[in-house]
Amino acid sequence: MIPPPELQNKQPTKETILTPRFYTTNFEEMAEMDISINKKEFEAILEEFRVDYNKDHFIRDEEFNTSWDNLDDRTRNLFIEFLERSCTAEFSGFLLYKELSRRIKKKNPILAECFALMSRDEARHAGFLNKAMSDFNLSLDLGFLTKSRQYTFFSPKFIFYATYLSEKIGYWRYITIYRHLEKHKEHRVYPIFKFFENWCQDENRHGDFFAALLRSQPQFLNNWQSRLWCRFFLLSVFATMYLNDFQRLDFYAAIGLDARQFDIQVIRKTNESAGRVFPVALNTDHPEFFKLLDICSCKNRRLIELNDSENNSLDSFFEKSMLSTGLFWNLGKLFWIKPINTSSTWNTVR
Repeated sequence: MIPPPELQNKQPTKETILTPRFYTTNFEEMAEMDISINKKEFEAILEEFRVDYNKDHFIRDEEFNTSWDNLDDRTRNLFIEFLERSCTAEFSGFLLYKELSRRIKKKNPILAECFALMSRDEARHAGFLNKAMSDFNLSLDLGFLTKSRQYTFFSPKFIFYATYLSEKIGYWRYITIYRHLEKHKEHRVYPIFKFFENWCQDENRHGDFFAALLRSQPQFLNNWQSRLWCRFFLLSVFATMYLNDFQRLDFYAAIGLDARQFDIQVIRKTNESAGRVFPVALNTDHPEFFKLLDICSCKNRRLIELNDSENNSLDSFFEKSMLSTGLFWNLGKLFWIKPINTSSTWNTVR
């Protein structure tokens, strides 16, 4: 659909290691995947997807007709950035799920239909978010985004780990914001947040689907390599959110939230959920866990400031090198905090 003339096409934000990414995978390996060990669970999930609980949910009401010109420039820009990042992430999921559905349909029809119905959900989310951007006289060019973004290849195993966590952390983010704003309506400065309660249930169902996929492939959960990869993806997802949100303290302040406390709650809840599926969970109660994330966030923020300043002096180069080294050193220390063993239930899964 061509946006109305008054809308400006917003060019996507420059890609960095922390921006939402687009993924591709080994479609043949996915098509050949044997899910018979967990077929009944997939059939139940598929029936739930077919019901489409949110079919009539994403309908804009009259509150969206309000002019948002009264928002100050800082708050306005924060919301535009939030909408763009969220739309990009949802659209990335739509593209991956749609292509998976198309490529595995002949050999794995149950998985294919599940992916098709999840792509329906993600397209709905992305469209709703992009329509919200029109309230700020902008539109994200999703066609350009499809062609311009680099696609990261992940094997199916890594897709499962990363996407399971992405969907579950999305659930906890949305429901936490929704519950906060239900109690503090004075901070609900834009009506999209009213939709988060039902919306996050899509994320939860998607996460349950990927949990079923992992349970159908016990070799992805019951060896020492899997334990290391699960630790890696848990830390990657948590650190990415934490570092991103540390750059956006003002956005959370605008809706009455403390970004650090919000992230701590979301990380703890997501870690607890992951512990029911992964053989390990991170020890978020370790006294150094969030302290190290704070150090990483400060170093990352300073790196961004230096990069934005375009200072190419020798002093700037050395400071960036020291900051990058310190950032990865502290992430390494986080990785090697002894995790919590949750794998006892997997000893019987073969």
